[in-house]
Amino acid sequence: MRLRLDIAYDGAAFSGWARQPGLRTVQGALETALATVFTRWGAPPQLTVAGRTDAGVHATGQVAHLDLTAEQWAALARPRRPTAAGTTRDPFAGLVRRLNGLAGPDGDVVVRRASVAPAGFDARFSPVWRRYRYRVADLDAPRDPLRRGHTTWYPGRLDQDAMGRGALRLLGLHDFAAFCKPREGATTIRTLQEFRWDREPDGVLVASLQADAFCHSMVRAMVGGCLAVGEGRLTPDRLDDLRVAAERTSAFTVAPARGLTLTEVGYPADDALEARAAQTRARRDAEGHRPGDVSPEDVAATPTATADGGR
Repeated sequence: MRLRLDIAYDGAAFSGWARQPGLRTVQGALETALATVFTRWGAPPQLTVAGRTDAGVHATGQVAHLDLTAEQWAALARPRRPTAAGTTRDPFAGLVRRLNGLAGPDGDVVVRRASVAPAGFDARFSPVWRRYRYRVADLDAPRDPLRRGHTTWYPGRLDQDAMGRGALRLLGLHDFAAFCKPREGATTIRTLQEFRWDREPDGVLVASLQADAFCHSMVRAMVGGCLAVGEGRLTPDRLDDLRVAAERTSAFTVAPARGLTLTEVGYPADDALEARAAQTRARRDAEGHRPGDVSPEDVAATPTATADGGR
């Protein structure tokens, strides 16, 4: 039985999502909690995630799945005693409560929902888009100490219009090698479906981004490039020239992790989940790419998402 978990976390105290020996990570905390919950019923479940976030990056809409053995599922779904009100306890509510108590007693990681995954669902291979938001407070915005862990403070004034023009130059299907940390055998071709800058009522600048997938450090690098445009050190056209060159550059600085939040992962309709996952997985295997990378063919086959938010 495959379960879907919807997860949120404050990345400040975590060394990223992926499990690492000797370090506190989101995956490590949750899988340790799962091992405790299912300690009497075989090997502990392992998590597969939609997108592995870096150290310090936050999430409000992360998605992962886990597979339970028949014995584990029976233990989770076995009948419970009725409550004092005569109602039956929800086994998923109990699982969520236990995971949250074990993995994040201080509330820095929260499983918001656990549910039976639809047939063919794969948290990593089924998505058709991801959304992020990045918060920046320049000199025209207040520096709220209560939001310091989720907002980058920029020591200058930023031109929102210029940043918006720079962001528009990057939209579409491109090789984003100039904005990705290189990984052997991994493609850097992506479809950036949305990238815009808005000022919130308090003056904080917020970048909204959506793509079929993002390669390593891509969002923070594109934000860093736009910050250089906003300060006048680069022009929007120069940002596009750097993209076309498809080589890592020192023309801008990658933005800090603390301003970045994964807000949502988009999946196709339930009847298309299995086909989407099989298509993505088969192309990875055929081309020798690591899981999570996107090939040009995958991008072309990805349905265009509505541009109504940012990943």
